Formats: sequence, C-alpha cells, structure tokens
Amino acid sequence: MNPNTELPVRARSRRPLFPRVLREEPQYRLLFSGQVLSILGDRVMMVVLPFAVLAVGGDVGDVAIVSAAQFLPFALLSLPAGVWADRFDRKKILVASDVTRFVCQLVAGSLLLSGNAHVVHLALLAAVYGAADAFFAPAFTGLLPATVSPGNLQPANALRGLSFSTGSILGPVLAGFLVTVVGPGGAFLFDAGTFAVSIACLIPLRPRIVGDTVREEDLAATSPRFTSSLKEGWSEVRGRPWVISFLGGMAAYHVVVLPAIFVLGPVLAAEELNGARSWALITAGFGVGCVLGDLLLLRWRPRFALRVASLMLVGASCQAAFIGSGLGEWGIAGLELLAGVCVTGTFTLWATSLQEHVPDRALSRVSSYDYLTSAGAIPLGNMLIGFVTVSIGLHHALLAMTVVGVTAALAVACVPAVRHLPRPATHLEAGSA
Repeated sequence: MNPNTELPVRARSRRPLFPRVLREEPQYRLLFSGQVLSILGDRVMMVVLPFAVLAVGGDVGDVAIVSAAQFLPFALLSLPAGVWADRFDRKKILVASDVTRFVCQLVAGSLLLSGNAHVVHLALLAAVYGAADAFFAPAFTGLLPATVSPGNLQPANALRGLSFSTGSILGPVLAGFLVTVVGPGGAFLFDAGTFAVSIACLIPLRPRIVGDTVREEDLAATSPRFTSSLKEGWSEVRGRPWVISFLGGMAAYHVVVLPAIFVLGPVLAAEELNGARSWALITAGFGVGCVLGDLLLLRWRPRFALRVASLMLVGASCQAAFIGSGLGEWGIAGLELLAGVCVTGTFTLWATSLQEHVPDRALSRVSSYDYLTSAGAIPLGNMLIGFVTVSIGLHHALLAMTVVGVTAALAVACVPAVRHLPRPATHLEAGSA
C-alpha cells in the first residue's frame, strides 16, 4: 500500500492539540490564560515567602507571623467577599484583586532587592495580599460558568485543576531557581509579572449575562442590605442538604487528613525514610496523580458527579494511612499517586456541582462558605494534630486520622441528597477531546 495515500487519513484522525473547551470557548480561553501563569506564581511564592522573611533577618517565629498575616484576612473576609461578588460585577472584583496583589508583590520585591525590607513590611503586604485574595476566590467561582457553555463546565474546572496540579510540580522547582539566581526579591517581581498578565487577560473578557443577575445600577433599589444578603447566602447553603453534608466532609478532610501531608508526612520522612529526598518523591507521586485525575475529568463526565466526588473523598481521606503504611518511599509515592487522582477528582466535581445547581445570584456566597471551611480549618488541624501526636505517637496519630477522616467521608457518601443529585442534561454532552 502506498504510504502517501495514508497520510491525509492520519492527518484527519490526529487528536487535537488543545482540549475542546479551549478551542470552543474564547472567553474561558482568556480567563484560563491569565490564571495559568498566576497559579504558577502562587506556587512559587509558597516556597519563597519563608526564605524572604529569613533573608531580612527574621526567624521561625517571624515566618509564622507573616504566614498568619496572609491567612487571617482571607479567613475573616471570605464570607463578606462572597456577598460582594454576588452583588457587584465579578470581573471588576477580579481585576481589582489582581491589581492589589500586583502592587503588593512589586513593592515587596523592590524593597527586598534594595535591601530596605523588614519583617513588618512583609507582614503588612502579606495582610493586604490575603485580603485581596479573599475577594478573588468567590468572584472567580461565580464568574467561570459565565465564560463557558453548560456542556463545557466540568472540563473548564478540570483544566483549571490541571493548572493547579502542574503548578504544584513546577512551582517549587522554579522557586528554587529564582531564589538561587535572583534572590527572593526577584521571585516576588516574577509573581508581580504573573498578575500583570492576568490583568491583561481579564480586561478584554466579556462573560455572558446570566438571566438572574442584577444590574449594578439597580442594586440600590433591588438588593438587600449587606447583613440580609449574608443571611440569604446561609439560607442557600442550609436549604441544600448536599451542600451542608459536603461542607462537613470537606471540613473534616482539611482538619483531620491534610495535617498528614503538611505536618506529619515530612516528620515521618525525616525519622524513618531518607528525609527531604523521600518526601520530594512522595509529593511528586501525588502531583502526578493530580495531573492524571484532571486529564481523566477532561473527558469523563459521571452521571452523578457528587456521588463520585464523595467516593473519591473516601480515597483522599486514606492519605494518613498511606503515609504511615511503612511501604517505603516508592510504595508510599505509588499510593499517593492514587490519592492525587481522588483529591483532584473530589475538588473538581464538587466545584462543578456547585456551579451546576446553585443559582448565579447566590453562587459566590455559597462558594465563600467552601473557601472559609477550607482555609479556616487548615491551621486548626495543624495545631490540633501536633498535640495529638505528642500524646499518642506518630503512627497512632496517623491511624486515628485515617479512621476519623474515612468515617466522615463515608458519612457524606451515604447522604441520599449527595448520592442522588443528578447532572443537568445540558452538562452531559460528549466528553471533550
């Protein structure tokens, strides 16, 4: 057979380079393009910030203070930010948040490079940054559905999850390179540049108008006062048993399970494995699993998304047992790969379910409870697990975390409203290429 006659057939059957959601949704393409680099910058700063504090003469206590300064405004402002995002133009909120964070990182980087930075400067800038971040998160969740057709909503969330997954792998590597070559100040300027790109992509964004969205000029006449709007947001949460149940499961995951990764995992690697090298391998396995899970959800659309999410939450809640399994670094890394698939699947399908079933007028307020549950629970869990580990020992603590975390996840999976929540027919189109 003449190979030349086969070439056109092969060319026609070649799989498209980009996912369908990027090819078909120009507004989402703008939103996603701005976020890819910004997420990478966020992952870089998670590594760089402690080194910046130490570089200006701070100690471990100062590192904790600066981290808390960035976290506390996020926790305090999440619910008010959700109210604002439901009442005002979400795109303008995103731009204002990015501009604020751009200025924070630009000032911090300039102070570090000039040698004029002090811990108090970094703490104040971190607090402003955290406040701006609090307003970005619920506004973004509310805006994303307005940039895609209903059938592309899950792939859009999966693609964003993929950017988080790849950023978690590439970010630490890039952070090490930047700190070595240009120092913490240069890394801050890099992060400022990522926000500049995000702003440039957001400005021309033209999301579609959702039918029940109130125009800004009509707010004074039609919108309730702030406190009433806040109460209405809680009513939207309370009136949906599947939301209440899943928020409880996510709170348990962040309080009980995640400390195995943030606190006890590195300790176990240092005491029983090969230290930082082993922990890097384990976290890399988790990152690869997240990437695989995101790629899976670009194409697979389960008919009962929240049911699958709850079952994946059970798998994600086994991470404490994986860490304490005693299988060695390669065995634990393999288990964490499976955990990564479950974790990213849980978060993607949970976010998609919120966007599919919560009306646009309340979506940001409902999602703000999710962000508060997640952000507010992590420090609490980290402190709690420290006391528990001192009292009962490392491996007993990991076992207890597994029992509590898996039990909570199974309880969520048994809730009828979670098991039977259907997908809208418009969201079950053929999988994306």
